Amino acid sequence: MRRWLRIATLAPTLLAATAALAAPPPPAATPPMGWNSWDAYGFTIDEADVKANASVLATLKPYGWTYAVVDEGWYMADPFGKTLAERRYLLDANGLLIPVPARFPSAAGGQGFKPLADWLHAQGLKFGLHIVRGIPKQAVDSDLPVAGSPFHAADVADKTDTCPWDDGNYGVRDTPAGQAYYDSMMALFAAWGLDFLKVDCIADHPYKASEIRQISTAIAKTGRPIVLSLSPGPTNLAHADEVRRLSQMWRISNDVWDGWTFPHAKPTDDFPYGIRDIFDRLPGWAPHTGGGHWADADMLPLGTLAPHPGWGEPRQSRLTPDEARTQVTLWAIARSPLILGANLTKLDEATRALITNRDVIAVNQTAEESHPVTDLPAGFANARVWLATGSGRHYLAVFNLDDKPTALTAPWTQLGLTAGPHAAHDLWDGHELAPAPGLEVTLPAHGSVLYEVR
Repeated sequence: MRRWLRIATLAPTLLAATAALAAPPPPAATPPMGWNSWDAYGFTIDEADVKANASVLATLKPYGWTYAVVDEGWYMADPFGKTLAERRYLLDANGLLIPVPARFPSAAGGQGFKPLADWLHAQGLKFGLHIVRGIPKQAVDSDLPVAGSPFHAADVADKTDTCPWDDGNYGVRDTPAGQAYYDSMMALFAAWGLDFLKVDCIADHPYKASEIRQISTAIAKTGRPIVLSLSPGPTNLAHADEVRRLSQMWRISNDVWDGWTFPHAKPTDDFPYGIRDIFDRLPGWAPHTGGGHWADADMLPLGTLAPHPGWGEPRQSRLTPDEARTQVTLWAIARSPLILGANLTKLDEATRALITNRDVIAVNQTAEESHPVTDLPAGFANARVWLATGSGRHYLAVFNLDDKPTALTAPWTQLGLTAGPHAAHDLWDGHELAPAPGLEVTLPAHGSVLYEVR
């Protein structure tokens, strides 16, 4: 009898342990790292460009760069069209967007993106797509049937709900018809082999909680581990719990481009964001980042932004070397996803050095907690400090937001660390700081330093 009682007592524990072992890993156990086509190609990305960039991305895979994301426009017959009619979206018989074979030849014959996804997977990479939430207006005008359901597009569409800055779609109703439409979309994407889905016009202006839930539910039904990324920002902190529960990453700002700051015509304007602006956005999200869910500070507009960047003229990134290093440092220690915007086929050595520093990437990928340091000492009015910890290691980043060089001095205790003496290892240039009771560092304008403190 006692033996049976012991077995009965142990059974719940054994079942729980078995369930834990059987549970699949989260889709984004660490901040996703990869490349997105928007900053260099805008609407114009095609299969040849994807493969050319992915071939370079595959050489960066040993450093963690994994996702190749085809951003907006893959379904447009004419990405240079000035109107929706001129752009000519390509849809299947069930009102779902499909790639244009003239731009993605392997999609011919109804194969969709599966051949391209298979090719990317063979390179050791993962495949991502961008969509704008909703159902295409063309599908609604033709009242196309929704695959696997009794519904039609007219049952799905909310014609009173359109994206303020994209005229292609109507919103999706929070009804069984709306869920059926997203179910059919995610089933198609899963059949293609999708690993990452960026959904736009959903995280802010406007925030569409019902469609986030519908898409998240539809992804879960596929059984495929697809990372769900919500755009654009700034996502409101009031939605933190909901976006964490339903997605793996969400944008905390409007689009970030290659400048320290940008002038805005009105105080309420926030497009585009500069690197300086993100210092004010990330702190509030620090408590909500981690455990497979990541506050996304947007892409890294480094290197060559050409031939058709999503904003502005073709160019080399206008960030100074110090500003580019500061962006990577901040994104790393704040544990933001790291998504490259550069044309990788024109990857320069300076950018390559920024994105192949294993020690800096390790901060982003292995830190278990990070946060800004508050109540900084005198002399730090134009400085910011972040701390991160992980695997018994302690990391310290110091940033100069001033437009001129600055010398900073403080005991370790005023930088959020225990009393010294501490030694430090510079993760960017490799030099060692001898044990000392505090930090003394001179930083250039918009510059930064990242240490492992021992």
